[in-house]
Amino acid sequence: MTRTFPGTVFSNREGVTLPENGCGITVGNFDGVHLGHREIVARLISLVQSRGLPAVALTFDPHPAELLHPGLARHFLTTTRRRAELLLSLGLDAVFVLNTTQELLNLSAEEFYSEVLCRRFRPAAIAEGEDFHFGHNRQGTLSDLQRWADRDSIALTAVTPVQIAGTAVSSSRIRGLLEEGNVADANDLLVLPYRVEGQVVEGQRRGKALGFPTANLGNVHTLVPHDGVYAGVATTASGARYGAAIHVGKNLTFSATERTIEVHLLGFTGDLYGQLLQVEFFQRLRSTEKFDGVEALREQLHADVVHVESLSRLNVGKPQTQGVSLSSTRFSG
Repeated sequence: MTRTFPGTVFSNREGVTLPENGCGITVGNFDGVHLGHREIVARLISLVQSRGLPAVALTFDPHPAELLHPGLARHFLTTTRRRAELLLSLGLDAVFVLNTTQELLNLSAEEFYSEVLCRRFRPAAIAEGEDFHFGHNRQGTLSDLQRWADRDSIALTAVTPVQIAGTAVSSSRIRGLLEEGNVADANDLLVLPYRVEGQVVEGQRRGKALGFPTANLGNVHTLVPHDGVYAGVATTASGARYGAAIHVGKNLTFSATERTIEVHLLGFTGDLYGQLLQVEFFQRLRSTEKFDGVEALREQLHADVVHVESLSRLNVGKPQTQGVSLSSTRFSG
């Protein structure tokens, strides 16, 4: 019996289908979509351009680690949709997201190669990083893939890891920087500045009383940087972008016990409750502090806003993934 592995395909256009003579493909988790991923995608596109074939990525949802180690808490850098959006912005024609199931994870490396890669995608070319592993317990190596690709006349290119400051760029390295609050260095490794998104929920309205109203983010499903005050940009559901002063952590001046994300949008007036808000982090300004009273806090908030306004790197007018408009359809492969 032929096994099927359903999922979703994201693209910049409706009705994406793969031609009979195949495609170029890269496989991975692509969490964060960093400079190493960009290099792999660029090499893949160069492989298939002369062949007139589409270049696609294959990834997974949920992340395999969530099924393999369900008790281990993890915070990923991107949602599935955001990963697809970023990958498409690099020039790919489509991003295929397989539903991660135990059946899929139990496939041996050779079964994954033959039943998923070859039967579903008919690749003419494959590009992967040198540390690529696949199949049950990550037993498949790049050497295995090279052997089978040679047998089946598939062009395979191995991409050397991109190094910044003498260390390979990786999702785990970026995660560590964000957990330290070092968003500027993390952004240097990412394709685009780090972003979280969430729904604006009811807060304590303390910011409004201080003259600096904030949007409180709830339902954030990706890693939130270390506690502190940050400069960034917030994008509303309408697509309008505003410079933003972002407070992450507990409001110590008011003895709050809950960790929150509060975003003051510079120059914004209106109601954001219930809306989806996207927040990009550019620079950490300071740690969270307990101030000696409301006036001292108000003075610091004013200084924070002035600091955010002064940062020329905040490109408020330009959306992060300009020109990328996702459509998605289900597939069963």
